Amino acid sequence: MNMLHATDYSNPVQERRNALMPMAEPGTLGDLLRLMVRDLKPLPSTADSTPIALWRVREGATLIHEGTSTQTLFVLRCGSLKCVKTLEDGYEQVLSFVQAGELLGFEALHGGVRPAGVVALEDTSVYALPMRDLPRLRERCPALNDALQRALSRQLVNAAAVSELMAAVSSEARLARFLLWWSDRMVQAGQSPRRLWLRMGRRDIASLIGVAHATVSRSFTSLAEAGVLLVDNREVEILDIDALRARARSTRGLATDHGDGGYAAGAAARAAANSQRMGVLSAWPSRLGEMNAG
Repeated sequence: MNMLHATDYSNPVQERRNALMPMAEPGTLGDLLRLMVRDLKPLPSTADSTPIALWRVREGATLIHEGTSTQTLFVLRCGSLKCVKTLEDGYEQVLSFVQAGELLGFEALHGGVRPAGVVALEDTSVYALPMRDLPRLRERCPALNDALQRALSRQLVNAAAVSELMAAVSSEARLARFLLWWSDRMVQAGQSPRRLWLRMGRRDIASLIGVAHATVSRSFTSLAEAGVLLVDNREVEILDIDALRARARSTRGLATDHGDGGYAAGAAARAAANSQRMGVLSAWPSRLGEMNAG
């Protein structure tokens, strides 16, 4: 059986620059589907024999460059990534964090270019699905349609959750909501909801929730001193989940909690980007139909 098309990253110089390398052994379509949807029905035997390219992305390397027009979808196999957008003043706005089983690159279906970049927070591996191969893969295994739609549905929920982080004025409430959101995502990944290993740094969290870096550090300290959290660098243990939920319910706070003009501008940019992303996601079923008809 011939190998499916490789990803768009075929330039050796670009591969070295991005620390993006093909893995020696490809994955299979069956492995990919079981990662994306845990309760899938038995798959046809062809799914476990259909090879899918696997790529390794080194920590700090860029998987997707903002503004590029490549035509490859990625599914995170293991590790973690962040989606970022560079603002006019050079500020790097974090839009979301990506976990195993989540889909990347679908935004390029709208407008032909990728509106945000994707960077590895640790050594990571991804499945690569060239869009030109999707009709053949979907014909070979119709369960791929269900997997893609479920993945996009989850990402709609995550986009809405990120928007809700911004509904709180208090920076401490924003951090509490972030930690509860991350805890829920840990549960979905089959991990502990209380013992969190944060792959992202404080600056990335600050960018996502729209506050200053120092404000995030102070909020962590405040929650730890109140006995809500136990914090050791990037290791966070939730000691009192009810108290954390109570802090997250607060939608009021001092105006100085997010008085930084740059961060307020970043929050507005993120809200606009999330709105665009949700619009693209909601249009995905029709896009699938167009690719299928083609």
